[in-house]
Amino acid sequence: MRLERSTCLVTGASRGIGRAIATELVDRGARVLAGTRPGSEDPPSQTTRVTMDLSSRESIESSCDGLADELGRVDLLVNNAGTYAGGQLETQDVDSIYDLFQVNLVGLAHLTRRVLPGMLERRSGKLVNHSSIVGYMHFPGVTTYAASKAGVSAFTDSLRRELKGSGVTTMEIVTGGVNTDMLDRAAESFEGHPETSGWQWMDPAEWARQIVDGIEQDERTVGPPGRARVGKVLASGPAFLVDALADKGFERS
Repeated sequence: MRLERSTCLVTGASRGIGRAIATELVDRGARVLAGTRPGSEDPPSQTTRVTMDLSSRESIESSCDGLADELGRVDLLVNNAGTYAGGQLETQDVDSIYDLFQVNLVGLAHLTRRVLPGMLERRSGKLVNHSSIVGYMHFPGVTTYAASKAGVSAFTDSLRRELKGSGVTTMEIVTGGVNTDMLDRAAESFEGHPETSGWQWMDPAEWARQIVDGIEQDERTVGPPGRARVGKVLASGPAFLVDALADKGFERS
């Protein structure tokens, strides 16, 4: 995909990986609409802030309506925004569980539904969805988060097949260990979580460069490096392999 002079909408662009992706896209000549929650810190310079709260169906609708014709000109949608809830299931706050699925999966599908018609009309565009290694390696202590990210993976793969021949393509980001605030929250839930146990932590800016390289090269998936890449392969094998890894880092309290 050619990024120079393209219009890109990136959600969760105020911090972490989303901020790094937005910055990298600007550096490569793209015009970036930076989706941020109300009250969040300012997105990177040279981006256009778009207030969008994926935890609210009404906010998604009003934000898309507010973009007006801009929405139909989006060449690249990066569904990066996400939230985290962890711990043993019986200890998780029910409201947080609903918020997690709304932000990570339902809101992602809703926003994609709003952006897609313009791409189909032009027969051109790319939809990028941010999953996680735990969408494949289903560790204890991250049940709801893993389920939401597995949903993102399934949504992306199904949509890829659905869009064949339309001119619109998809890409899945499978993130392993990246040094962000969300990683710190995950560490509190599960010591053996692959994103917290030394699985080659990456700087967000370096990971963003690899992601944007994948966008430019029209990759289907940008997967994690190092041990996390091996873990993704193991996840497709016999269940006892992931069971053994999980047993090393988790004990019911």
